[in-house]
Amino acid sequence: MSGPAGLTWSLRDRTPADLPVLADAVAPDGEESGEGTGGGVGTGKGVRVCVVDSGVEPDHPLVGPVQGSWAVARDPATRELVVLPDSAGDTCGHGTACAGIIRRTAPDCELYSVRVLGERFTGTGDMLIAGLRWAVGQRFDVINLSLSTTRTRFLDELHAIADDAFFARTAIVASAHNTPVESYPWRFSSVISVGSHQEDDPRLHLYNPAPPVEFFAPGQNVRVPWLGGATIRTTGNSFATPYVAGLCARILSRRPRLTTFQLKSALYLTAANVQVPSTPTPEAPDDPQH
Repeated sequence: MSGPAGLTWSLRDRTPADLPVLADAVAPDGEESGEGTGGGVGTGKGVRVCVVDSGVEPDHPLVGPVQGSWAVARDPATRELVVLPDSAGDTCGHGTACAGIIRRTAPDCELYSVRVLGERFTGTGDMLIAGLRWAVGQRFDVINLSLSTTRTRFLDELHAIADDAFFARTAIVASAHNTPVESYPWRFSSVISVGSHQEDDPRLHLYNPAPPVEFFAPGQNVRVPWLGGATIRTTGNSFATPYVAGLCARILSRRPRLTTFQLKSALYLTAANVQVPSTPTPEAPDDPQH
């Protein structure tokens, strides 16, 4: 039985043989943790990562090539929001910073950009929704969203988009707000939510045993690319998020069939504070003759 848009609601008149799934294993082996990129394995190769932000400066030396750039704009005739090809680059530096962290973490990934912010970080919830919905529709593997909105009127629509991405195997990696307020979409369980830690190790990520933020990554005094080919040092959850997005790209470059919930498992298993006990050796059964 299928529901709207081909969703499966039950297995009536079908058997498990009708639902073959070819899957990749989720097992920590060192590569997913970001330790080394040798051998062309686990470097993000073949993975499409989209930065939904303020745009990305083209040809920044710490970002490299951007395979495609678009921007959300208002159609002058209909006044509706549309997504159009864009060559303006970055309006305020924030998107370039995020793209540079992703490139540093997953150097061989394909980078794309959707601009939803203008100068001085201006933007609206409607523009965020339009850009995010479009990016999900393009079936990118990973979407970096170092943005959120506190406006509850956007909650339901953002929630629906996040769920669509989750079931379509598009991992939205979303930044938690820098202050303890309710904002979205990072609060949704269908996204991978990220905050920052203060440790010195630039390759350390941690699992949060007390969500809603699920993971912590380097986000304090981080060196990032900025406008004009420059670099700055900056702090915030915005800059921890692309590190985790890069880790997701590295994992998917090795195991492209993973679902978003499996990606979360891989991030969990490779977090520095998660200790996986070794499997105990089974005891020999008692000999009934003794």
